[in-house]
Amino acid sequence: MLMTGDIRGGTVFKVGNDVVVVQRMLGIKGGRNGQVKRLRVRNIITGSTSELGLDMGEKFEDVSIDYHTMKPSYMDGETWVFMDQESFEQYELTREDLGEAADYMLPEDDIEVEVGFYEGKPVSVTLPINIVRTITYCEPGIKGDTSGKSTKPAKLDSGFEVQVPLFCDIGTKIVFDTRDGSFVERAK
Repeated sequence: MLMTGDIRGGTVFKVGNDVVVVQRMLGIKGGRNGQVKRLRVRNIITGSTSELGLDMGEKFEDVSIDYHTMKPSYMDGETWVFMDQESFEQYELTREDLGEAADYMLPEDDIEVEVGFYEGKPVSVTLPINIVRTITYCEPGIKGDTSGKSTKPAKLDSGFEVQVPLFCDIGTKIVFDTRDGSFVERAK
């Protein structure tokens, strides 16, 4: 059984009779009746995308997924091609299949990802926790009220925008967390 708190991006589970994969975490909303986790999910069988709200105490049936280690090979339009590192077979996933993982990586990256297969079809990608990216654009940091945690938006070479500390400039290589898209540290 899978609890709502265990669900992350790329998790595959059953809701009623539908098998869904989590594409994006939309947030957690608290209220009088408890917390609700909001997700954008894609139905594996029909391919339709929808938003789903789950109470934090709910339990779901786990779906058996086979994971294979692969590397991004190249991108053909909106389709990403991944190569299995053992059999050298290539598998295609659309940008929609990848969900928010497509914002974090580039086709020329030399990273290993876990591609999940459901009934022989690739359905999800699990990225490494930390990925190194280069800042391509950000405003200069302004000295002033820095008694708290001061950040500014920065655009990365993958096109993703992340909040970074004021000391980061264009060309700085940073490490960020793919689970929530947050800055971790400057790359060494």
